[in-house]
Amino acid sequence: MADIDFPADLPLPQREGYGLEHVSPLLRTELASGRARQRRRFTSVPTTVSVSWVLSEVEAQLFEGWFRYAISDGAAWFNVTIKTPVGLKPYVARFAGMYDGPDLLGIGHWRISAELEIRERQTVDSSYVIHLPNFILYQSIFDQAMNREWPAD
Repeated sequence: MADIDFPADLPLPQREGYGLEHVSPLLRTELASGRARQRRRFTSVPTTVSVSWVLSEVEAQLFEGWFRYAISDGAAWFNVTIKTPVGLKPYVARFAGMYDGPDLLGIGHWRISAELEIRERQTVDSSYVIHLPNFILYQSIFDQAMNREWPAD
């Protein structure tokens, strides 16, 4: 984990425009025969996340101050809670560049958009994928059975 946290009082990113994009871990070599050979080049690659926040005036002031002073204009890694297919969890991230905005929305709200780079690609543990794939597919049923349908003593 990083030493710096995203301000806890700021809201989570908006769903509009939210998306993840993985860097390819593969190396592909085209052969003269027309076939291709490929292999995994890296085991750890970053993921880019497109995010945007709608902030009040005071929240926008906090965000811009935090960006400038706490993470050195976006250069430092920080801890932030974001949603991925694994769930809403804290990840180590940094800004991939300068954010866009703030753009005025209505009378007193501002939209700030940015690209975040997550240090590790988010996946479930390999032992679940290899040995217990149904646990992943039916985890909500398992959760309900354990927490709602468990017989009383």
